[in-house]
Amino acid sequence: MPREIINGTGIAYELHGREGAPAVALTPGGRFTMDSPGLREFASALVEGGRRVLLYDRPNCGQSDVCLAGESESEMQAEALGGLIRKLDLGPTVIAGGSGGARVSMLAAARDPEICSHLAIWWISGDPIGLMQLAVYYCGEAAMLASQGGMEAVLGATSWAENFARNPAAKDVIRAMDPDAFIATMQKWAAAYAPSDISPVPGMKPRDFARLTMPVLVYRSGRSDLSHTRATSEWVHRLIPHSEFLDPPWQEDEWNYRSTAVMAGKVKGLFESWPKLAPKILEFSRTK
Repeated sequence: MPREIINGTGIAYELHGREGAPAVALTPGGRFTMDSPGLREFASALVEGGRRVLLYDRPNCGQSDVCLAGESESEMQAEALGGLIRKLDLGPTVIAGGSGGARVSMLAAARDPEICSHLAIWWISGDPIGLMQLAVYYCGEAAMLASQGGMEAVLGATSWAENFARNPAAKDVIRAMDPDAFIATMQKWAAAYAPSDISPVPGMKPRDFARLTMPVLVYRSGRSDLSHTRATSEWVHRLIPHSEFLDPPWQEDEWNYRSTAVMAGKVKGLFESWPKLAPKILEFSRTK
């Protein structure tokens, strides 16, 4: 699989579609990989619509390398996405993502607006319960393991399992870290998820939203979704007044259905409905 070194970190990626076609960069949530069910189908639908699609594994995900730099994991991953788009010379790109991928997409577009022709986001994580879940799962688990059993114990962290399985070198990087330094980074990254009175999205300040002057498409979250609350999506829309605000093309309780069905083994993945977004994103990407 192709790899590029961005800010010293190896990033695994795939490009689908005709060289020179307008590009779309897709980012999933959590620490899920480009192999997650639904992503390649989503990419294929966009390619059929004349786009070139970038699929990639963020740092700490899939086949990409471990990286503990940055004020938060999302901000570090956003820098990697922007660097990858520039390194691959994709030109102004439609940056699109859901859940954690929505956060990374917003951060990337705000930090380097020139690389983003259009921004499309859905399942935006927010509000105290949703954000504290992220802090505990992605930072707290590994920090607790490091405090109890050193870095060898971190190799058993659920939240890092897929990265360790797909990139064995990631284990060596983690194993070689100083536990106290690792825990300090997890504390810092966890603090980044603290709910804010001035912004719905960790890492995004009001001035960052003001930099999102490109066309923006925001999908409204379901009322029952406590991980990506409707209030968060509405707040993001208010902070980007020119954004288009739509209901997504799936059932209102999509997140709750998917997350419970995955755990029960009834469906393959959280993102299997995402290809339904392709027609609207193709239409949206033609706007000026």
